Amino acid sequence: MLLELRISNFALFDHLQLEFASGFIVLTGETGAGKSLVVDALVLLLGGRVLGDQIRRGTNEASLEAAFLISSLPLVQQWLEKFDLATSDSDELLVRRVLSRSGRNRAYINGTATPLHQLQELGRLLLDIHGQHDQQSLLSSRVQLELVDAFGGLGQLREAFGADYIHWQEQQKELEQIRNQSKERISREEFLQHDCDELSKANIESGEEEVLLREHRRLQNSEKLSELSNQAYLLLHEEDRSLLFQLDSLVRVIQELEKTDPLAKPWLDMLEGAQAQLEELAYASRRYRDEIEHDPARLEEIDERLALLQRLKKKYHDNLEGLIARRETIQAELEELTNLDCRLDSLEREVSIASQQALAKAQTLSQARHKVARQLEDRVKAELSDLKMSHTRFEIRFEQPSVGSTIGASGLDRVEYLFCANPGEALQPLSRVASGGELSRLMLAIKTVLADVDQIPVLVFDEIDTGIGGDVAAGMGQRLRVLGKSHQVLCLTHLPQIAGKASTHFRVEKQTEGKRTRSGIRQLDFEERVEELARMSSGEKITKASLQHARELIQPSSTN
Repeated sequence: MLLELRISNFALFDHLQLEFASGFIVLTGETGAGKSLVVDALVLLLGGRVLGDQIRRGTNEASLEAAFLISSLPLVQQWLEKFDLATSDSDELLVRRVLSRSGRNRAYINGTATPLHQLQELGRLLLDIHGQHDQQSLLSSRVQLELVDAFGGLGQLREAFGADYIHWQEQQKELEQIRNQSKERISREEFLQHDCDELSKANIESGEEEVLLREHRRLQNSEKLSELSNQAYLLLHEEDRSLLFQLDSLVRVIQELEKTDPLAKPWLDMLEGAQAQLEELAYASRRYRDEIEHDPARLEEIDERLALLQRLKKKYHDNLEGLIARRETIQAELEELTNLDCRLDSLEREVSIASQQALAKAQTLSQARHKVARQLEDRVKAELSDLKMSHTRFEIRFEQPSVGSTIGASGLDRVEYLFCANPGEALQPLSRVASGGELSRLMLAIKTVLADVDQIPVLVFDEIDTGIGGDVAAGMGQRLRVLGKSHQVLCLTHLPQIAGKASTHFRVEKQTEGKRTRSGIRQLDFEERVEELARMSSGEKITKASLQHARELIQPSSTN
């Protein structure tokens, strides 16, 4: 349940701190005082969309914070543990949201920064808000079907069907893609085969271009290379004054020097090493000279190969490594296209099986819905009777699937709530016959019925009493009080008959100080409640009669 709500710099509120008890709680106040701002704060706090400038003028940030008691809410505790957001004090939960004029709004769960979608997930486990717009949602076939599922506890059946349905749709999508590919296969194969043949014929090897360029340079400059290598060999070995000849002479000189002075021995060692290296260099230059080819035919062949490689690179806008990879990719796609017919046949069988499985789950779900719908009808009728609508007729009608119709995301069923408020009149769709007040009572009746299976701890009703009064309002107040025994119920109302049934009563007040307007909220004691209900009944002019009437409205709540 909601334990505490703290609001700072939000709309008409400077700073507000409210503590809540269990049971049925009402907020009253004059129109425009700021009652709905409390609901707006709760909506935003649990992930609602920021609409307009809700930050109080003169400030840069608004802060919304709420504490919840979750000791009896295992689903909430499991959710917190799943996302590692639980605290050592597992009985309480703290949710905070900060709204900034910069647009950088922030959300926190138990002090940990949290993305908005997680806050929204948690909000759906904590709070269920109903207002006049929610009454209109009752006119939606989708919402009507969801209410049937919720009442019957059909969540697991619906999830099981949903999983099969999604699987079937995914396979169906893949099948359509393959069918489209099959239609284009011939032209695609011809296109790919041409490229594959061209690249395969080229037989490109990794690093080939660099090797060819080096060989091309050698062949193109073969005469020059032969001449230079020959000169090198002659200078090293063949000439009368070659380096090796002179080195021999130098060796003899150093040998004679060493005979006289042993200190020259290292010089001789160095000379011998140099002599060996120069001899190796001479032999290498000779081998290089002798191996140089003068092959115009090979040069022409390389020119043609390099031209081919250049043309392919330009055509496909890629380097040689990319061309090799492209060839492999094309070959793989050609193989897929070759096996396309086999895959098409196989997938058609898989889609058929998936469709049958989804249909079987949908039929099971539909059967359960038909059974549950009759039970829901009876329960809602009983609640409507308590709300002074004993002559009302209410029926849940299932539309018969048309011939050739397929399974939808919700299964086979489409439902329509039929309603008749007056004896002797025919049942008609809810949208055609229900007034605002009738919709309010119908929604309350449904929520009361669903309370037994609804695990959301806090229910908020924002002025759902539109279009009702008198005994009807008193009946609605009593149902809200009963609902408050299993849930924490927070209701914004203008009707004293409803407010008188509350276990806790808050009044929202608006004050003007200078040029600033601010709202505040305070809990009323018994006498203050009497005065507030009298004001709600008779206006600003409170009489003894209105005060006595107010006491009579409050009195029953203390005995129930």
